[in-house]
Amino acid sequence: MTSASLLTPRTLTVGDLLLRPLAASDEPAVGEAMQDPGILRWAAGRVVNDAAPADRGRIWLAARLNAWANGTAAFAVTEADGGALLGYVGLRDVHRVPDQAVAAYWVTPAARGRAVAARALDAAATWAFRPAGGGGLGLHRISLDHALANPGSCRVATRAGFVTEGTLRECFIDHSGQRHDSHLHARLATDPRPNL
Repeated sequence: MTSASLLTPRTLTVGDLLLRPLAASDEPAVGEAMQDPGILRWAAGRVVNDAAPADRGRIWLAARLNAWANGTAAFAVTEADGGALLGYVGLRDVHRVPDQAVAAYWVTPAARGRAVAARALDAAATWAFRPAGGGGLGLHRISLDHALANPGSCRVATRAGFVTEGTLRECFIDHSGQRHDSHLHARLATDPRPNL
């Protein structure tokens, strides 16, 4: 068992958003999200895209229900009152490289334009940078990458304080097999927190 295993699931509240562990009851909302062409292209992966539309939510969710036990902090993003699913933010490969993790996120079409992804990503990063003894993960660096053809993701990363570090050539392969260059972003525990 590695140090990345057995993360303690957490629930975080930031303003009007609640970040909580994903649950099996999220399947209908995730299934609806997995109908969005943007989520399918940039965040769902080939296995989900290749599945029948009726199975996509179940398949995407199944890989994340036990994520906390496998080194991924996987959060459903909802309204703070526990309302509708607005999106997802995850920190994977926690401590696979010491003191580091990799972020991913998406938001539903209905939640776009409200800075939900940036605020949720900032909240997850801020929590993860706290020392383990203080309830966080004790991380120093969180990275993410996104296809250059997905400028919305670039705006989210930048707004959440993730600095662009460079370009990864032909790093992202979308569900059609097309290769895309990607921006690499990262945020350090020592970086200033963004003003969201």
